[in-house]
Amino acid sequence: MRKAELKMNELEKYKVIKELVDHKGNKNRACKKLGISRRQVDRLIIKYKENGKYAFIHGNHSKKPVNAYDKSISEDIILLYKNKYYDFNFLHFKEFLESNENINVSYKFVYKTLSKEGILSPKARKKTKRAYAKKKLLEEKKINLDMKDKQIEEIISHEIALEDSHPRGEKPKYFGEIIEQDGSIHNWFGDFKTCLHLAMDKATSTVVGAYFDKQETLNGYYHVFEQILSNYGIPYKFLTDNRTVFNYMSLNPDKRTSDKDVLTQYGYACKQLGVELQTTSVSQAKGLIERTNGTFQGRLVQELRLNNITTIEEANKYLINVFVPNFNKKFALDYTKFKSVFETSPSKETINYTLAVLTPRKIDNGNSIKYQNKYYQPYLDNELKCFLPKTECLVIKAFNGDLFVTIDEKIFELKELSRNERFSKNFDQETENKEKKKYIPPMSHPWKLQSFLKQMQKSHEQHLYA
Repeated sequence: MRKAELKMNELEKYKVIKELVDHKGNKNRACKKLGISRRQVDRLIIKYKENGKYAFIHGNHSKKPVNAYDKSISEDIILLYKNKYYDFNFLHFKEFLESNENINVSYKFVYKTLSKEGILSPKARKKTKRAYAKKKLLEEKKINLDMKDKQIEEIISHEIALEDSHPRGEKPKYFGEIIEQDGSIHNWFGDFKTCLHLAMDKATSTVVGAYFDKQETLNGYYHVFEQILSNYGIPYKFLTDNRTVFNYMSLNPDKRTSDKDVLTQYGYACKQLGVELQTTSVSQAKGLIERTNGTFQGRLVQELRLNNITTIEEANKYLINVFVPNFNKKFALDYTKFKSVFETSPSKETINYTLAVLTPRKIDNGNSIKYQNKYYQPYLDNELKCFLPKTECLVIKAFNGDLFVTIDEKIFELKELSRNERFSKNFDQETENKEKKKYIPPMSHPWKLQSFLKQMQKSHEQHLYA
């Protein structure tokens, strides 16, 4: 039989009743001491005589409460915060757990769960930071409670100062060694917000690419990448933030789809060109591009307003042809005086097919492929090609919008299937305008389905993005 472990109030009852029974004491005195009625004392005496010490253990002792959360919920919360909501404050995180993840828990539960894991809120107060630092130093045995309070305070203050510090880093030596990238959502023009995608060489402070889009998107960064490749060549490394365009991992393996898995798109393009891709969640690590965003907001907005620019197309034209050259002339160093590590610019054809969006698909029973809510069929030399249902393939959307598909190590052109149009061979006349034969690139480009899936798996499991 297991040992009876009583809580403090249970132990007090046990001692009083045991004394009462063993020495035939005064029941009224026991009532007053325990703060219970005479009838309750009689019941406890009967229980004690039947079960001894075990009679005083509460019936729910060591049982899981009905309203207790499952342990897996705590694990899910920690995993979600570390991988997806890492920069959210705890209250904001709790709101998104309810709206996006269907996890309804209290703020106190979220706070306790993350605090036990050693996670501190980005909005934590100084008092909380100091308590957290003290606990951490005690665990690491860098301080002990025998020290004087003043000495402990000095060590804690020094530890917090080190965590909050962002030492100045050395500038790269070569042009093209590190390209910082970032997106800035702002009211740049008109009555709506748009995102300016910006890329800047860290060694010379030269803006090497800029593009407006409605949101911070893969398309926007692809346009910036295209400008860099066309005008300068292939850089050595990109330094970016932890946006989903560069660093995305779905927590649920069943929900991982290549359409949303944009990490593998940009990272895969970088891999093919030999560009290193590094991400960071610390904005101070790419302070140059962050400060440049502020400079653009203080200059570009006014210039766009003066030129009555209200559309993205006009803004991109002014940005690339006028503002960026003037900006580089005024603020950037002359990059021609620096040694360059840019590789030779690829051909336009290579750029077009490298900056592609790759999406795995399967052929359906009607020999068609559904892509972006439209149906397409594979053609080769304007001749329809048929394949077995559920044949795996890889849809390629080139940078210029052309659609191809790779099936069985061959590349085919994709033509949209017009489902709502009808045609009669007997009564409708065929148009004599024949379609021009479309150029189909060779299979030398790494468009093999297995290569793409292997890179995607490596990205998720080993976090090797490029």
